[in-house]
Amino acid sequence: MAIERTSGAVVYRRTATGIEYLLLQSMNPGHFWGFPKGHVEGDEDLLATAQREIREETTLQPPIDTNFAVKTEYDLPNGNHKEMTLFTAELTGTAEISRQKEEIKDYAWLPYQAARQRLTYDNLKDLLDQVAAHLGDR
Repeated sequence: MAIERTSGAVVYRRTATGIEYLLLQSMNPGHFWGFPKGHVEGDEDLLATAQREIREETTLQPPIDTNFAVKTEYDLPNGNHKEMTLFTAELTGTAEISRQKEEIKDYAWLPYQAARQRLTYDNLKDLLDQVAAHLGDR
């Protein structure tokens, strides 16, 4: 069984009405909603992977907070085991998103409850719960 390591971040911004989370809709079959993330390449560490994936998928380059990370592991239908680590990254200012059209169908900035409802997978909802609790957004 191969182990697939992925990394990314829960990107968020603070607005006048509260915290909004960035969700991305995948171009993969099923068009699932999740966070910016992807596979570790070569000798990258988890931080470098998260930075690269956010930049590739959105063109954003928010600073990543490595003091807080959420992790999950699960088995894939192909028999591989996936280890996913998500950091947090606060976007400040007004940066425009330019999505990676080959991989990202759509994106949305959503408050906690709407983001939780939009996320496709329960493990991502659990990770969002942990991030929101860490940020004091619950």
